[in-house]
Amino acid sequence: MPDHYQVKLETFEGPLDLLLHLINKYEIDIYDIPVKEITAQYMAYIHTMQQLELNIASEYLVMAATLLEIKSKLLLPNPTVEIEEEYEEDPREELMRRLIEYRKYKEAAEHLKEREVEQSQVHTRPPLQMGQEESYPLPEGGANIYDMIEAIGKVLERKKWNRPMETSVQRQEIPIDQRMDEIMEKLDEFEHPISFYQLFPTKTRTYIVATFIAILELMKQGKINCKQEKQLDELIVYRYQS
Repeated sequence: MPDHYQVKLETFEGPLDLLLHLINKYEIDIYDIPVKEITAQYMAYIHTMQQLELNIASEYLVMAATLLEIKSKLLLPNPTVEIEEEYEEDPREELMRRLIEYRKYKEAAEHLKEREVEQSQVHTRPPLQMGQEESYPLPEGGANIYDMIEAIGKVLERKKWNRPMETSVQRQEIPIDQRMDEIMEKLDEFEHPISFYQLFPTKTRTYIVATFIAILELMKQGKINCKQEKQLDELIVYRYQS
């Protein structure tokens, strides 16, 4: 297995998408963003991505720097403002405007996608050409990539505190294909969906990362799905039913 996993995930739509995910997840008022809290949550995701050695786009790091800059400005003591002085803009306002604009475009795109699905149900779908891949959208309640990153972050944290991860002088070879087969075999043992965390026994960090990549690849191939019944609920994994 290579020293580093270099994985580019197309599901990452950008840092604004991650921030909107956090705002929705923790029911934050977009017009009054608690910068300290959202920065801590955002940096936790970045830290988990780095632990997984994912190929993080530079725009995520730029947004991290922006959040830290806004946070530092808000921590500075406010000087006494004279009535005649010009109004000083809240450091959060530019970020707020960008998020509101991005949310509008995102909602419009989702509306168009729903219309497209409705139209596809009316007209007969043409057969797939040789080599054309079938796509499998997540069902209602399906977990997105950020839910999965948060879950894998908890796995890494649990392994860190509950029991030290195994270390080995020799490099371990953990083929992703092998982990994919093992995950499918694990799902076959049960007649019902299993917890996301059941796929991560106490092993090395390399083993955990390989398992995470295997899950993503199986989802991409339309063989399994991850679902979250309610906000903040535990992720469950199950075979995709066509």
